[in-house]
Amino acid sequence: MEAVIEKECSALGGLFQTIISDMKGSYPVWEDFINKAGKLQSQLRTTVVAAAAFLDAFQKVADMATNTRALALRGHSVIAEVSKGF
Repeated sequence: MEAVIEKECSALGGLFQTIISDMKGSYPVWEDFINKAGKLQSQLRTTVVAAAAFLDAFQKVADMATNTRALALRGHSVIAEVSKGF
């Protein structure tokens, strides 16, 4: 019975050592991944802010074009009405 327990403990100890060794080797990879993820998050936040500003400016242009067209149409109808009177 003791031999079985000793064998299992040895196997678990070996497994633990393998896991620790793998984690030590993969630490730089995870650190690089986390750093790159942080940079990506920052860039995405900047992109969202820039896109929102662009859409606001585009909406102002669209509103201006709509108002200009509406004024032009109203002005045309006023001119047409005035010219009918002459």
